[in-house]
Amino acid sequence: MRPGADGDDRGLEDLLEFIRDSRGFDFTGYKRSSLGRRIHKRMAEVGIGGYEDYRDRLESSAEEFHHLFNTILINVTAFFRDIESWSYLQREVLPVLLANLDPADEIRVWSAGCASGEEAYSLAMVFAETLGIDECVKRVKIYGTDVDEDALRDARGGLYAAKSLEPLPDALREKYFEANGAQFAFRPDLRRRVIFGRHDITRDAPISRLHLLLCRNTLMYFNVEAQSQIIDRFHFALRERGVLFLGKAEMLLSDADRFEVVTIRQRIFRRRPGGPSPSYRRPSIRLDAGAGAEMREMGRKRQLRDLAVETAPFAMIGIDSDGAVTMINNQMRAMFGLTPHDIGRPFHELEVSYRPVELRSLIEQAYAEHRVVRLGSVERTGSTNTVQYLDIHIQPLWDSARLGAGTVVIFVDTTVATRLQIEVKRHREELEAAYEELQSTNEELETTNEELQSGNEELETMNEELRVRTSELDEARTFLEGVLFSVGVGVVVLDSGLLVRSWNKGAEELWGLRADEVRRQGFFTLDFGLPTARVRDLVEECIASGRRTGPVEIQAVNRIGRMITCSVACSPLDAQMGGVVLLMEDVYRS
Repeated sequence: MRPGADGDDRGLEDLLEFIRDSRGFDFTGYKRSSLGRRIHKRMAEVGIGGYEDYRDRLESSAEEFHHLFNTILINVTAFFRDIESWSYLQREVLPVLLANLDPADEIRVWSAGCASGEEAYSLAMVFAETLGIDECVKRVKIYGTDVDEDALRDARGGLYAAKSLEPLPDALREKYFEANGAQFAFRPDLRRRVIFGRHDITRDAPISRLHLLLCRNTLMYFNVEAQSQIIDRFHFALRERGVLFLGKAEMLLSDADRFEVVTIRQRIFRRRPGGPSPSYRRPSIRLDAGAGAEMREMGRKRQLRDLAVETAPFAMIGIDSDGAVTMINNQMRAMFGLTPHDIGRPFHELEVSYRPVELRSLIEQAYAEHRVVRLGSVERTGSTNTVQYLDIHIQPLWDSARLGAGTVVIFVDTTVATRLQIEVKRHREELEAAYEELQSTNEELETTNEELQSGNEELETMNEELRVRTSELDEARTFLEGVLFSVGVGVVVLDSGLLVRSWNKGAEELWGLRADEVRRQGFFTLDFGLPTARVRDLVEECIASGRRTGPVEIQAVNRIGRMITCSVACSPLDAQMGGVVLLMEDVYRS
């Protein structure tokens, strides 16, 4: 199956849920693009092409979990990684942090996503250099956490190869490490002040009352919802005026009300006080020179996102999980007469919730079925009695915990396309009349020799008209095929030999077979979820009578394996060419 297909995406989600439930590793909040690449890499290494087969491999081999986690958890770390940021932390941030503490206060520090411990021990060296070793051993407690038990085992040992120590200045290497066989051990008295433990920052309660929190180049692996939840935990974990130190690839894009910038360039932020307080003093740490410009740039980007929604060419309304309106864009206000004062109102109080179509039950359906609900060509009569046709898309939204976060309802004006469809039908009827007229003219030419010359001239004229109309018919047929492909119900056209001539998008979504897989195939030889015995009777009756037959309701299984009641009707396609048109629809699907 090609990566990115619907089935492939579902297979990835099922695999992640299996890993979470069986091993306690919750990767559901990770960005799917990078996570999918890492898992596919491991699957390729063991020669497995599908998620279901790989799950079987995991169930039969406990060791495979170890290899998979090592592939997903890219433990790239080093002592004082990005030395400029560490120098700024030691030179500018720690003196201010320590100056605001009582000399007897314990200093609590957390290195989240510490991998094999280099950053946690880097913290110990920074505090030892700032306070002195004896004072550091007495006052500083450092927590190093990660979800990778193998990496934590290495971190607890505190043993590193000589190559790992190459970035350190000779003075620090000699002061804080001693030879231990072919490796070097971190100073024991400081090592006892660093506590390592397994912790999942997306699920587990945070360590509290922190003065300093490091989480560098870890957030970038998570999606936006998971990042937001992690930042909420970090905000809770830090004391007021506690410092948050992120990696170069990470930013706090929308938390200016909770974190102030210490330096954008080094990605260091400070927790704001929880509420107004007379004793609160303006922070003494200076802002980086480029911070103001970068914050303004972030503001412009947020404004651009808001403007993109506001000026979208289709009407859009957002509804939160409690049923209250949270967003109405410009097209929505213009189309349905809404105003900014409607934001915050219960959606069910608005006329648009039940006219031109009942949306409240459809929103519940979208949530229940975890899918987008689409309605096509919904008719709406405007204030001037003009008829408008709309396609409506109801998109449920989910947060990283797979809980309902809200709904976006989009209204797309398809009036022009629908009216063109009516015009196509009219042109087709005119073309059929033109064909009948041509046949009559040819008969007259065969029986009337005296009018041969005038008849030939008339024939040339009519042939020219036929060429023009044939061109129009080709365009109309192309357009009609496009329209049929977008129709929400399943439409299947069979020729006189009962081979598939057309298989629209509705049929693809209903049965899971693509048009290119079934075209020119015998309809009654196809293997899908619709029992065809009753359909064959319906088709044969339609061909014999030359009239529409059905609809009949048939129990079937749709493309996702759910039992449905399918309504099937059959209409003759053409009296001379033969063939029929089948209309198939889940009668309980809105």
